[in-house]
Amino acid sequence: MAIFPQTRAQTSAPYSAAVRLPSLRYIGPNWYATVMGTAIVAGAGAALPVHVPGLRAACTVVWALAAVLLAAVLAARAGHWFAHRDQARAHLLDPAVAPFYGCLSMALLAVGGSTMTVGRDVIGHRAALAADVVLYTAGTAIGLAAAVAIPYLMVVRHRPAPGTASPVWLLPVVAPMVSAALGPLLVPELPSGQLREGMLLACYAMFGLSLLATLVMLPLIFARLVHQGPLPLALTPTLFLVLGPLGQSTTAVGQLADVAPGAIGAPYASALGAFAVLYGVPVMGFALLWLALAASMVVRAVRGGMTFGMTWWGFTFPVGTCVTGAAGLARHTGLTAFTWLAVALYVLLVTAWAVTGLRTLRGLFSGALLAAPQAPQPVTVRTT
Repeated sequence: MAIFPQTRAQTSAPYSAAVRLPSLRYIGPNWYATVMGTAIVAGAGAALPVHVPGLRAACTVVWALAAVLLAAVLAARAGHWFAHRDQARAHLLDPAVAPFYGCLSMALLAVGGSTMTVGRDVIGHRAALAADVVLYTAGTAIGLAAAVAIPYLMVVRHRPAPGTASPVWLLPVVAPMVSAALGPLLVPELPSGQLREGMLLACYAMFGLSLLATLVMLPLIFARLVHQGPLPLALTPTLFLVLGPLGQSTTAVGQLADVAPGAIGAPYASALGAFAVLYGVPVMGFALLWLALAASMVVRAVRGGMTFGMTWWGFTFPVGTCVTGAAGLARHTGLTAFTWLAVALYVLLVTAWAVTGLRTLRGLFSGALLAAPQAPQPVTVRTT
């Protein structure tokens, strides 16, 4: 991303020159978004409340691609930390880059969840469960750490100026919501009693943690838009990140309600089923409002000269969470309208993923995405 710092390491020593890997220097934590955006295509496709011939097989292929991408990005990021520690530290201290560390958690969780829903067709239930337990545990631990560490750094080290709030700030605090939404896949696998109920309530705790943190940050983001005007062209796609906590929280309450009867007493299980609808419908309504607003801003940015950047991956995972949220509402309400909403959003997701993926491959092969970021050029934007 063009927002990454441009500091260069000293290469005067022979050893330093030997271990420096220029192609990895500018691979930041935002690259985990490629894994998230790919895994959600598989997971959301499996969640659709309609049967489409060949869709399950296609989702299986996409899941395998997401798993390979996760391994590749993890290896690249490990190389980045080994060979370019100065740049890695600079990323943590950069308020524009540090929030992307939440993407590591969500990448692990998304691949783990899609392994349980789609990958089990290939590797079997037992192997899928083992993989999901590992990825879910690691992803949840990293997500909870990021939800504390990144806001802490924002307060004591970053000190962003007033009026600079960005939708990117949501990334660390939305990670626990992903854990809340994917935790229900593991609830039935636990022994009944304390463990199963504890897992259910832990997911609700992470749901509340993420939701309240989002409600703290979202007014800052909207106030920045109102008082400072539209985001810079390259950052306009990040407006779609607001859909993440909205769609993921709707997904979470629906998924948790599905497994509640086997984990908690009848009065609570019934109440949680009602909560899934009473919470999910209004929040999905706001998500559609924000989707229309964000899409309008993107159209404006395209007319103003917006070009491709890694921020385009913001068009994928957040929309995917709205697909799973709408699918959950279709399941709990029986309304055909939510079924068609889920299908329409999935078409949007697949289109965005295909376009963004192809542009990313082109940037990789040309070397443009691995080169040092260039200072943005001033662009005249249409104001009417």
